[in-house]
Amino acid sequence: MSDRKNGVPEHVAIPEQVAVIGGGRMGAGIAHAFLMAGAHVAVVERDAESASSARERVEAAIDGSVRRGATAPAPERLIATTSWDALRGAALVVEAVPELPELKHDALRRAEELLEPDAVLASNTSSLSIDGLAGVLRRPGGFLGMHFFNPVPASALVEVVAGQATAPSAVDLATGWVEALGKTPIVVRDSPGFASSRLGVLLGLEAVRMVEEGVASPEAIDTAMTLGYKHPVGPLRLTDIVGLDVRLDIAEYLASELGPRFEPPALLRRMVADGLLGRKSGRGFYDWSGDEAAGGAPLTRAPGRPR
Repeated sequence: MSDRKNGVPEHVAIPEQVAVIGGGRMGAGIAHAFLMAGAHVAVVERDAESASSARERVEAAIDGSVRRGATAPAPERLIATTSWDALRGAALVVEAVPELPELKHDALRRAEELLEPDAVLASNTSSLSIDGLAGVLRRPGGFLGMHFFNPVPASALVEVVAGQATAPSAVDLATGWVEALGKTPIVVRDSPGFASSRLGVLLGLEAVRMVEEGVASPEAIDTAMTLGYKHPVGPLRLTDIVGLDVRLDIAEYLASELGPRFEPPALLRRMVADGLLGRKSGRGFYDWSGDEAAGGAPLTRAPGRPR
């Protein structure tokens, strides 16, 4: 008889109570993952409209899981709220606000004030220094990075990022919880971009430069990587999914920390300035205005080419 339920090993304990700060695409995906694994989850947002939107995102993800044969969690196990008191009693709190240090610092400080000393506080940052974020905390030993990937339900990987002050017990708990979600953890030392963003962004930036230089179309470059190197999605389609603005912010941070090899291409800056942010805006390197399930349609004229 199987010892798995909803894809999660039943013998591994998931925290009874989890909270997620920020209910955007990533935060909603993280909340969905823990709900399906058996936790009670609170999503904390900045205002009532954002909280309502966060609940809708999580419920849509749950509906997708149910269509694939999973058992729906009881509705009362999900709370979407503006009240930070919802963090009280959580064994794990994951911060998933935008990649701006000041926003993350504020969220982490507020969360720490409400948590028990043995709770784990995590950031879903994809590139910001864990040590830098920990600088505002009184108990940095319980803080680490839990970098989930987009889209969370389909991604099998979570980077667990240990800062200089992170306690080994916090790392052990985080890796165990990731495994309990049916995902694979990798433990990395805190450094700019960690492992995944550092490599992934570099590949994505070079792909943008190739479009800028007219080497090939976005779909040709992506096909080269999916068929030639067995990547599940090409670097330009992935840039659209992540968001060109997000990729630009990460590239600028990595360039400041690691040097000019991460300098964003002019095309990327131009597209962000023009509001071509990828899937979230309906257009980036692909046209997302139609059926998202198709993965984005090729544009009739690739970005960066002469008119």
